[in-house]
This record gives sequence, C-alpha cells and structure tokens, in this order.
Amino acid sequence: MAFLGIDLGTSGLRALLVDGGGRPIGSAEVAYDTQHPAPGWSEQDPQVWVDALHRAVAELRGACPAFAGLRGVAVSGHMHGAVLLDADDRVIRPCILWNDTRSHAEAATLDATPEVRGLSGNIVFPGFTAPKLEWLRRHDPEAHARVAKVLLPAAYLSFHMTGEHVADMSDSAGTSWLDVGARDWSERLLDAGHMRRDQMPRLVEGCEPGGHLRADLARDWGVDGPVVVAGGAGDNAAAACGIGALAEGQGFVSLGTSGVLLIARDGYHPAPETALHTFCHAVPGRWYQMGVMLSATDCLNWLSRISGRRPADLTAGLGDRLLAPGGVQFLPYLSGERTPHNDADVRGAFTGLGTQTTLDDMTRAVLEGVAFGLRDTAEAMKTAGARIGVLQAIGGGARSRYWVRLIATVLNTPLSLPEGGEFGAALGAARLARIAATGERPEDVILPPEGGEVIDPDPALVPAFDAAYRRFRAAYPAIRAVQ
Repeated sequence: MAFLGIDLGTSGLRALLVDGGGRPIGSAEVAYDTQHPAPGWSEQDPQVWVDALHRAVAELRGACPAFAGLRGVAVSGHMHGAVLLDADDRVIRPCILWNDTRSHAEAATLDATPEVRGLSGNIVFPGFTAPKLEWLRRHDPEAHARVAKVLLPAAYLSFHMTGEHVADMSDSAGTSWLDVGARDWSERLLDAGHMRRDQMPRLVEGCEPGGHLRADLARDWGVDGPVVVAGGAGDNAAAACGIGALAEGQGFVSLGTSGVLLIARDGYHPAPETALHTFCHAVPGRWYQMGVMLSATDCLNWLSRISGRRPADLTAGLGDRLLAPGGVQFLPYLSGERTPHNDADVRGAFTGLGTQTTLDDMTRAVLEGVAFGLRDTAEAMKTAGARIGVLQAIGGGARSRYWVRLIATVLNTPLSLPEGGEFGAALGAARLARIAATGERPEDVILPPEGGEVIDPDPALVPAFDAAYRRFRAAYPAIRAVQ
C-alpha cells in the first residue's frame, strides 16, 4: 500500500510517495516557468502542470516498485489561481496566478462591498480568485461569458485525474466566494462577484474522497487497484498537515523569502481588520489563521547583495549568544507589507545609523526587524483569541540558530527545529490521501515530527525586546508619513 502527495508549486511540481505507515519511499521534482505577458501579470498554462505530473509519476514508477500498490492521491496547490473551463471542460485561457496584481481595483471594490468581509472572513486581496473574475468580466467579457467552471490549480490537477469538478474547503477559502465559517459557497459572495453556484466545483473536505483515479490513467500508471483521489488542500494547509499543526495553538514559523506564522484553530475566529488570513483547515471542523510578511530572508539576501557577503557569513558575525536589541532599527518592508498593515506601497528603512555603525549592527537590525514583523502577526492572532503553543521553525532562515533564538525571544514562545526529513506540503498531501483511502482519524495521522531541538526564549532579554518591539510599532506610521 502506498500514497502519493503532490505539491503543485508556482515554479515546479514535487511528488512524494509514502508507504502505509507514512514513511517516504521516493520523490520526484519537475520545474516549469511562469509567464509575465504584462507588468504585474503572472500566468501559467495548466497543461504544464499535467505534463509535470506525468513526468514525476514516470520517474517514481521507474524507481519505486511500491508505486504499483498506490491507493490514494492528494494534491496540495498554490492558492487563489483561476483556471477557467468552458462547457466542454476546455481551458479558456492561461491560469491567472496568486501573485498576479492586475485586479487590484476590482479587489478594492469587492472588499468595500457590504457583507463581503463578514462572510468570507478575510480582506479581499488582489491575489484572490474573485477579483480575477471581475477583472475578466470588465476586460474580456467574451471569455467571461464562456466560463462554465472555475477551478483552483490543485482542483484542476485533481480534475485531470478524476474527471470530477471538486475542490476542498481550505483552498476554496481563498477565493472570496466561500462562507468560511459555514464551509459552503455563499450566494451573497457569488452575487457580489457576478458568479453563480453552478460555476463552482463540488466542495469536499481535504481528507475526504473527491473521486477515483480514471481507469485509463490507472492503466497507464501501472496501478493494480482502485485509487482514491482526496480533496487535497491549499499549500499552507497542506504544510500544516505535514508539520502536524492540527489542534488549537499548533503551528509553524516559516522563514523563507517571505515570512509566515500559521496557527491551527479549533473554531472560526475571523479578524479581517488585522489582515490575517482566516481559512478552513484541510480536515472537518477546524480552521487556521495565518499572517504573511512579504520580505523575511529576502531582507537578509538584500543585505548580502549590497555588502558582498554571504548570508551565512553575515549571521555568523553575531556569534551564538543572543544580544540585547541594538541601537539600529530596520523596517522590513522592502516589497510592501501584508500583515498587519495591508500596505503594498510602504518601503523599508534603517534608522539610528551613525558613523560608528558596523555591518554587524545592520545585520542584527535586519534579523530583529523580521522578528518584529512576525510578532505583528502574533499580536494580531492574540486579538482573535488564538493561543500560541510551541511552534515549528522551518524554512532556510531557520538554519541560523541566532535568528531562531531571537524570534523565540521576541515572540516569547519556544520554537522547535524539526530533525531532517519530510515535513512539507507534499507530506501533508500524502497524509490527506492516506486518510481518504483508509478512513483513519486525522488526529492519528497528522502528527508533529518526533524529536528535534527546542529553542526557548531568553527570559532575561524578553523585557528588552518587548520595549524594542513597541519602538518598532511606533516607527511604521512615522516612516509611512514621509514616503
């Protein structure tokens, strides 16, 4: 018995095969490109995802005899993309991706529409799906009139495998068409976006069966039995399943190009005014909240480029012992900011520079600025009643013990560093496939990694970083006023 988790990313597809106990057997990756036909536009032809899937499956079949015992598949996908199908299930145009900003005016109009935030639980961001369709209605009404179904990227890949128009709750929560509390399409939200329920896919939970692998694909893939295709999940919900963030307070800090703080919630507690995302989790009766800062390791990479020093060399200069907050302050808004400011135009700044300032001082300020940006999300979550427990620290930035220790102290929350192995979105998708195929309880399958080092806050420095965070918060309106 084997299960396949597919992580459909913006730059490539990763397929992970696990055995009946959830242990990885093999993986395959296929890269592809994104098209940018105009400034602010970001598109992909869905056929490249299909081609990548079959290339990955061919590689796994050749390397892993256990693939023949495949019993379940699930797809984790980049959220918010709009794959448009006509009445004959043909793709009408390239998929408009999550990082496409052309629909900023339409997003603002929808966001200001009465009841939209209240029902969707979220601000309508330009990357969400509903404003994309509004943009199409205004700028290409002929194509808009042909739309029979709208599928998200993960749902389209599942449609290719099953022939069924099905989407899961977690991914659909990022469309601005779903009543996130009721976990159903909202007639009011659909009306606001000039869409109809019949244009929406059938909704299932991410760990529920959404269909079965088509007989012709099962034959081509050399599979010897029926294969369940689960509902799947949006990428962050799948990552939460991979890291074991299922119950209230469980979550992770991701230090990648952007920074993410995600917490699982046992109930629905929206706080759109904070620019938090409040989405359905991939299992029934659970939700998650997530804040995003647009530049995390990107800030350190920027300092690396202008200084000519590798990021690892920059952080190594600070030593191992956590230092008290420095006199130099950095606002990490190199690409604008999402949570809590929802401000695409703000830009970063250093303050407190002097003739005595060193590169180590600037590095320290950058790390502190990112940590304070993550605390912005943590504070927003507290206003929504979230209880934050031990968080898993993942992403490239987590290789710096200094940075992890700093973030733990700024958040006053222990951070756990998972030991090497699988704990990402592909594993989360494989776990959802296993639950859908076997009927196991999600709580018995979606578990945190065993072992791993735990980095505790430095209690002696918590008060100093609390005061430094207050100064950081006061700096935003000041710097915004002069930009």
